[in-house]
This record gives sequence, structure tokens and C-alpha cells, in this order.
Amino acid sequence: MTDTVFPEVHDVLIAGGGSVGLSAAVFLARHGVRALVVEREPGPRAHPRATGIGPRTMELLREVGLEQAVNEVAVDMTGAVLGKITVDTLAGADLATLAADLPARTRAFDTMTYSPARLRGVCPQNRLDRVLLDAARERGAHVAYDTELLSVEQDADGVTAVVSGPGGPRTLRARYLIAADGVRSKVRETLGIGVTGPGPLGPELHNVMFHADLGHLTGEYGFALAEITTPEAPGMIMAIDGKTEWVFHTAQEPHPDLVRTAIGDPGLELEIVSVLGWRARGQVADRFSRGRVFLVGDAAHAVPPTGAFGLNTGVADAHNLAWKLARVLSGRSAPALLDTYHDERRPVAQLALEQSLLRMRDLRMHFGHGPEAARLRAEAGAVNAPVVHVGYRYGGASAVEGLPSTEDVALCLDGSPGSRLPHVRVGERSSLDLVGTDFSVFTGTPVDGDPGVPVHVIDGWPYGTVLVRPDGFVAWRGEEGLAEAVRTCTAGA
Repeated sequence: MTDTVFPEVHDVLIAGGGSVGLSAAVFLARHGVRALVVEREPGPRAHPRATGIGPRTMELLREVGLEQAVNEVAVDMTGAVLGKITVDTLAGADLATLAADLPARTRAFDTMTYSPARLRGVCPQNRLDRVLLDAARERGAHVAYDTELLSVEQDADGVTAVVSGPGGPRTLRARYLIAADGVRSKVRETLGIGVTGPGPLGPELHNVMFHADLGHLTGEYGFALAEITTPEAPGMIMAIDGKTEWVFHTAQEPHPDLVRTAIGDPGLELEIVSVLGWRARGQVADRFSRGRVFLVGDAAHAVPPTGAFGLNTGVADAHNLAWKLARVLSGRSAPALLDTYHDERRPVAQLALEQSLLRMRDLRMHFGHGPEAARLRAEAGAVNAPVVHVGYRYGGASAVEGLPSTEDVALCLDGSPGSRLPHVRVGERSSLDLVGTDFSVFTGTPVDGDPGVPVHVIDGWPYGTVLVRPDGFVAWRGEEGLAEAVRTCTAGA
């Protein structure tokens, strides 16, 4: 899996080949930039970690032509599948009764009107990474496994990095470095960037991947998460394929009999495949960039898993940064455009962390449904999950400043500057599908003159004339001054 033949001079070097690093390579490739990804692991991780891919991430995967590929490897949860359940043991659960009392998890995807993207269920991170790896390489990125970043220095013209791989140490030169090297980021430490937040949360846990046929217990039903409350083996069972692949999160020493106790079937045939130790952590880097180096994903923010905000925020980091780097590298925008990366993404990461921490106090705010869950969120100051994923805005002191609603994400996507372009059907396509690699104009009536960027005139468009960035966010809205707005926004100064 190791790419040992790659140039020593690059436009962008990416340290870290997990989901966020590979996403960055794919997004850069869409804008014509070939990156080198170095990853110290010998290959893609086989152990599933995060499984919840949010609607905005699916939009970004759709943008680069990977929506179908990800759906093909995702676990189909479009049938009678529950979200989170709480039971003494799995064997003691009456899933039929729970299914009658609670709405199926994926019905929200079926009725989602604010996005064209769809995911048929959950997608374990190891499966996502395989799709991203293939896409990155197909689009021209070099991905070198078993290759560790040893040191990095930067000057006015670029970054010098020393990496060690199968062929020994090498010195590389890049114009920019993206650090996707995880929560204990060596790059962040080298840059002297501190972190803010509560830090480690809760005990050290074991993420136990096991194989077992649980069909005799689940029957025609399934679940995304099962909180196990039996005192002998408390923890969380997470469905990977919903059939034979599962993960058990536990604070106890992992053992097959412990997993059997949690399931409630002492004679169950079961195989522990791998164990990954982890501990929830909450922190946000004080700076997301320094000079020519940018932090993305866990290197920039560590978000507890409650809410599934961490991975999705990281992928959106990479998407925000990729088009800006491409424009600066090509000379179409001034380097000052890159300063907006920290300004825009840190408030979003802070929102994700705050919302995850709130949900840890009462999981009903996230897994609950209807008015009761909304009431709990309102009392706690929490924001509905779709708003965290899609409804945030750039340009304010916080990512939710000025939002018309913290519950209804569709109200937040109203064409205001700083928000994601509204989804409107244009024939068989979405307005989001019309966003290209350049700025573009969306309007309901023809514009005067040639603004110098693509113009999309959509019948019945209710949002006025908007100038949209390559990442699908509204840069400007108005009835006059379009030409000047195009000149100012595209210059990036």
C-alpha cells in the first residue's frame, strides 16, 4: 500500500492519512492540486472508529463523485432499524416493542428537504477510508504509508519536512503543509500551538471489535447503538454491519466472556478481532494555522463521540481549506485568503465541542425525538444536530450568531452571507450540484453584464442574487454591486 516513488517538491504535503487527510487530498485534487500524503501506519486502519457520517459530509462526498461509492460500503439501515437503545443485555431486549415505540433512525434522511445527499445508514471509518484512498490515488495524489513525519521547518517560501519511510529518511519541500496527524499532533507541538478545553474526559476505554452472529437476538430489527447497563459488563455495543461485525466499548479488560455477558448469551460463538484503546477528549487548538502550516481534524480539535461531530467537522475543515490553497497556489487570490481558514473554522470546532459536551450530560438531547428532545435542548442551550452539521455560519463571533433557529436547519439556510447555499431542485439536480471550482452567481433573474464568473438563473429562486464560493457558502448577497463583490471576494484580500 506504500507509494515509495514520489517527488521531493510538492505544492501541498499532508501529514496524516486518516479520513481527514485523505479527504484533503481528494478535495485538493478537485481543484487541480496534487498532494503528497504521508502516514506512519503501514496501511489503512482495519479497525472501525467513527461510524456517523453527517449530511454535510455526504454533500462534500457527493461533490467529488463519491456519494454512491460510500453508500455501497455503508451499512443499510433503511429498514426497521433503531437508533440508540438502552437495555440490561442485548438478549433481554424486546426490539419489536422498542421499534414500535421509537421512530426508525433513518426516516429523517427520507424526509430531509435541506440537502440532496443521502446515506443509507452508517459507514464505519475504515470503509470510508478505503473509498477515499482509492479516490485520492485515482485523482493523482501520492499516498505513502509507513512514512512518518520527523520534523518540519518553514520559511517565507515554503516548508521543509524530513520524513522516514521504507527507503530511509528523506527531505521534502512543499509550499504548504496540512497537519492531519491526530489529537497528539507532532506538528501542532512543533509550532508551539496550545489547546483550550477540558482535556481528557472519563476513563480509558477499550474499543473491542468482535465477530458474532447476533441474528437470533436482533431478528428483523437492528440498532445503531445499544447501551448495556448490566453491572457485570456495562458498556456500548455499536453495529458495524448489523449482522456479524460489532464493536463493544468498555472500561473493563476486554475478554470474550465479558462481551458475552454484555450480550447476555454465555454460550455465544464469538471472536475478538482487534482492540483499540482510547479516551474521550475535549480540546480546540488556539490557532488553526501558523505561517504555511494548517491544522485540520483531530490535530485542530478533539471532540467526544457524542453527536458524531468530530470526524464531520474535520472533513469540513479540509474542504474549507482546499479551495483556498488552490486559489492562492494558482495566483487567483491573495495569500490573505488563507487567514480566513482559522477565522472560519475555529468557531465551528468550538461549536461542535460545546454541543458534544452538552449532549454527554443527557443523551436524550441527541437521540430523543420530537418536542421533548427540543425542550431539553432549549433548556440546556443545545443546538439541534443538523444545525451543528450544516446550519452554522461564517463571519460572526460564534458559528451560531444570528441564526434564525437553533432547531430548524432549513430556516438557517436562507441565502444569508456566511451560510451554506440553499438546496433547490433544478430539474434532476440540486443547486449545490451547480457549485463549481470557481465562484458563481445564483439568481432568479438575469444579471446585467458579465460578472466574470458562472451565472445560474433558476426559475422561482427566492433568495435574491447571491455570490457563492467554491465551497458552497454564500460570500455576498445584494441587488446592486455584483461586479464589485466578485472582484473583492475572488481577490481574497
